[in-house]
Amino acid sequence: MEKSKTIVLIHGNFVNDATWAEWKPYYEQKGYKVYTPTNPGHQGNPSELRKHVHPDLTKTGFIDVVNNIANLIDTLPEKPLVIGHSMGGMATLKLVELGKAVAGVSIDGAPPKNVFPPLQTLKTVLPAFGFFSFKRYFMGSRQWYDYAFFNTIADTEKEKAFEKYAVPESYKVSRQLVLNTYSNIDFKKPHVPILFIGGGSDHIFPPTLTKDIAGRYKDTNSRIDIKIFENKSHFICGEKGWESVADYILDWYENYHAAHNKVLPKAGRPQYY
Repeated sequence: MEKSKTIVLIHGNFVNDATWAEWKPYYEQKGYKVYTPTNPGHQGNPSELRKHVHPDLTKTGFIDVVNNIANLIDTLPEKPLVIGHSMGGMATLKLVELGKAVAGVSIDGAPPKNVFPPLQTLKTVLPAFGFFSFKRYFMGSRQWYDYAFFNTIADTEKEKAFEKYAVPESYKVSRQLVLNTYSNIDFKKPHVPILFIGGGSDHIFPPTLTKDIAGRYKDTNSRIDIKIFENKSHFICGEKGWESVADYILDWYENYHAAHNKVLPKAGRPQYY
């Protein structure tokens, strides 16, 4: 397989493409063409979106997110390496299943519908479903973000991170992830290589969940790898040291293509590094 020089970065829930502001030039300096599409209803400056919610936000579901990225990929001259964070990690798995990527990376990824999350996940993200709310969308409080996203960064940096990245989120995205059969993954289907990255201190999707999702893949001729970064939170792509995560992904991808004609580890035994 010829190595693609195109990367698509998918942001997760509760933030927007601002989370990739440093990743994009970082990868472009290494010779890649990088796209950081904004999920529907998330376009704009986070501080402004907190004051004036995008009119399309409440219309946006997980299916819309995947279709938005798939439509972008269909316009590209080559299939990309797709990297997604949080909900974007689950979108990555779906795009891999749909044949839209040469390889996929799920960073602190949300589980498919057919993987039941741990109690810790349910307790943290339950407000984002809006089942018991009269509000039209979810906007996490400073306290929620401090616990769910920013738990490993210095207290003096938490307010800055909230101001820079926090945005309102559609209930429909979370609901489709857990209620719509579109959000199932066919774990028996052959697939391109997938790397799962977890944060050892992630309060939303703990590393046990990351390992569980990776372990569900069954095709013995398809590659699955796992890397857990200890002491990293759900804010793994933005907290200090994010470059080590970005470098690990690119090394994994480039090393795979350098050795793709060799016998590779099988997916039935996920590889830990």
